Amino acid sequence: MKIKIGLLTIILFSALFVISCDDFTEIDPPIQNGVSGSANFSRFVSIGNSITAGYQSGTIYESGQIYAYGNLIAKQVGVEFQAPYVSDPGLGGRMEVLSLSPFTLKNNSSSGSLLNSGYPAPYNNLGVPGALIYDVLFATNSTNCASAVFASTPNPYFDIILRNSVLNKGTQLQQALSLAPTFITLWIGNNDVLGYATSGAISPSSPTSATQFGQLFGGIAQGLSQYTSQTGAKVVVANIPNVSAIPFFTTVGPALATNPLIAWWQVALSQQASGLPATGLIYMSHEGGTNLGTLPYQVGFADSVSLRNTTTLVTLLGSSYAPLLGQQTGKYYRDNNLTIPLGVDTTKPFGFHPQNPFPDRYILDPNEITTANNAVTAYNSTIAGLTTNFNFGLVDMNTKFNQLRVADFTGGTVINGITFRTTYPTGGLFSLDAVHPSSQAHGIIANEFITVINAKYGAKIPLVDVAAIPGSIYFAGKIGYQNGYPIIPDNVFNHLLF
Repeated sequence: MKIKIGLLTIILFSALFVISCDDFTEIDPPIQNGVSGSANFSRFVSIGNSITAGYQSGTIYESGQIYAYGNLIAKQVGVEFQAPYVSDPGLGGRMEVLSLSPFTLKNNSSSGSLLNSGYPAPYNNLGVPGALIYDVLFATNSTNCASAVFASTPNPYFDIILRNSVLNKGTQLQQALSLAPTFITLWIGNNDVLGYATSGAISPSSPTSATQFGQLFGGIAQGLSQYTSQTGAKVVVANIPNVSAIPFFTTVGPALATNPLIAWWQVALSQQASGLPATGLIYMSHEGGTNLGTLPYQVGFADSVSLRNTTTLVTLLGSSYAPLLGQQTGKYYRDNNLTIPLGVDTTKPFGFHPQNPFPDRYILDPNEITTANNAVTAYNSTIAGLTTNFNFGLVDMNTKFNQLRVADFTGGTVINGITFRTTYPTGGLFSLDAVHPSSQAHGIIANEFITVINAKYGAKIPLVDVAAIPGSIYFAGKIGYQNGYPIIPDNVFNHLLF
């Protein structure tokens, strides 16, 4: 009996020992000194454009920058992550709410100050607002970046963030590698199609070609691959969302289509009686369309169905002139100091008559949408191929943004107990410029990166609690619109970069 009791004691002790060992393993910290699995974040760098920079509502400012997805990842792994912080309200022109009802935006005319411009090394956050894929390889300052070289528009953010007048460390890629990083994220290429799309396919008149994009992204990927093969550093890359997934393009068209002040059936009857070949919103078009046999310019047509279904897109800037539809007006030309084009008669109903069409620059028509989508598809094919070839991680932001957009039609996406939608301005995913993610959306983006990192490198990085991040925009009352649209003066977007 004593032998049996003793044997039982040994077995129980052994079991407790095993359980204790298992428990100890489970409570071992998943991240030690910035290392989890084979992912080493001890020197972490992010390369990208305005999204990477934490740019929101038209500028960079500290209370937004601290929630940039790179900074959130750094916090999850417990490492330092230096960024070019600017005190609120940022570098000038931040978009703010002037009125809730009617909902009206304004620019804050005040500017903050640079908080750590004297940091003696390149920043860990090397996101530069306005950067194109060309810039990662070639831009070192405001005068040799793509916008300066190809559009005669210097971008001061390159001087603010790269600081080569002091550091002399080169391009975004060169500065990143000079930090001897152990982990690198890269998200670039959005602007190579966004500039085309947000200008109504006017400036630039085409996205970066697929061939050019392939060559440039290939050069970046090759440089990163050479570095990682020498050092063992890890790289994770994100791909490019479709433009139709962001509220800059999906707000005004559906509002037009469902506006009770517009009797679309009466518009259609009137246009049919005039012998027009189609009905709906009539807009000036430089890609396709028809001159109706007599006009010195081309026009396109978008009926209420195409506006509601966003097969024709009206940019957010079009909200300035949407309330004028049907009026005898030339306000668009006066506001922008433009000569009235030959053939335009501003005594005709604005936007409903071919002789007074809605402005081309506020429309992305089906042909232009196809051009933008084809560019994104080609870019993402290049990104996917090169990330596979070089064994980089790939974050599919294109699919994620599409999922968030599709979920709008079934009530939204619930994350950490919060319902998010892409709707503007109350959906919670986008800042007031309707292009750049909100602080909470950066938490969602960070989690997409973390999920890929954990899966690819055997890491155990905890996901960001999105509910713990403050919303970028708070509304103290109910939003109201004037004639069914937000009031967004054209000049509010004058300083917007992507």
